Amino acid sequence: MRRKTRIPPAPLPQRDGVDPVRVRLPAEGPWETVRAHLVARLSGAPPGVVDGMLAAGRIVGADGRAVAPDDPYVPGMYVWFHRELPAEVPVPFPLEVVYRDAHLVVADKPHFLATTPRGGHITETALARLRRELGVPTLSPAHRLDRLTAGLVLFTVRPEERGAYQSLFRDRLVRKEYEAVAPYDPSLALPRTVRSRILKERGTPAARQIAGEPNAVTRVELAEHRGPGGPARYRLIPHTGQTHQLRVHMNALGVPILGDPLYPVVLDPEPAGDFRRPLQLLARRLEFTDPVTGTEHRFHSGRVLTAWSAYQEWAGTGPGRP
Repeated sequence: MRRKTRIPPAPLPQRDGVDPVRVRLPAEGPWETVRAHLVARLSGAPPGVVDGMLAAGRIVGADGRAVAPDDPYVPGMYVWFHRELPAEVPVPFPLEVVYRDAHLVVADKPHFLATTPRGGHITETALARLRRELGVPTLSPAHRLDRLTAGLVLFTVRPEERGAYQSLFRDRLVRKEYEAVAPYDPSLALPRTVRSRILKERGTPAARQIAGEPNAVTRVELAEHRGPGGPARYRLIPHTGQTHQLRVHMNALGVPILGDPLYPVVLDPEPAGDFRRPLQLLARRLEFTDPVTGTEHRFHSGRVLTAWSAYQEWAGTGPGRP
């Protein structure tokens, strides 16, 4: 049995709640120096970036020593560095902590805030914000919510316990309930359980349903409505966790969630700083038995979907408030 390589601890501290980038050099390759590999690997970076970082001593090995431009290539070697981050437009909505103990933090995430650093969203993420505000650099997500979805997200405090909490989601031991605002269709028979096979291809923004064994199951219930032509509030209970599952299933029922930029039609990305018309999808409840303490947890989001509480405000041209 092949032994798993132990990853050394990062020799660089976090910056603005963001971990340094870790790169492991491949076991084989044509490179004679660490620099040659990094230049090839980071080919999308502007010319001279790697050389500038090496000259400034900003790329380090596991011992914290700065990597020199002529250091020889060592297969399996780890190096770390902090990437230069572009200025991000702050997401102007609060990130509320609804529960905190020695093992976990449960946050009520606003719309437009990514859960973890990715792409163009690095410091303006729930993880980075919470690490900075709570002073807990070991904080890690046990699961994720889409950037456009608001609601409850669970973070772990102790790295050695993260796997136990992640297994709750992997093994479907967390009872999750979402709320959505979408058009009302009197001909749509509810409640019902939607089952389908969803495929999300890398590089394609929208997922799609295909023929085959179902891998996505959602219970859809009508909570209340405001008559023909008005919106309705739906209760969504996912039994699986496919990417965009709730959005795909609501669209397939003919009642796409209000504010969805992908379903039924993929729209052009909104400009940075446009926080109007948030997706009307909210992770409302989380319930589970704590795998570490045995406590029965029941958490509830305090957020309100604006298209239900103040439709004209949501549909207007003024700034949206999740």
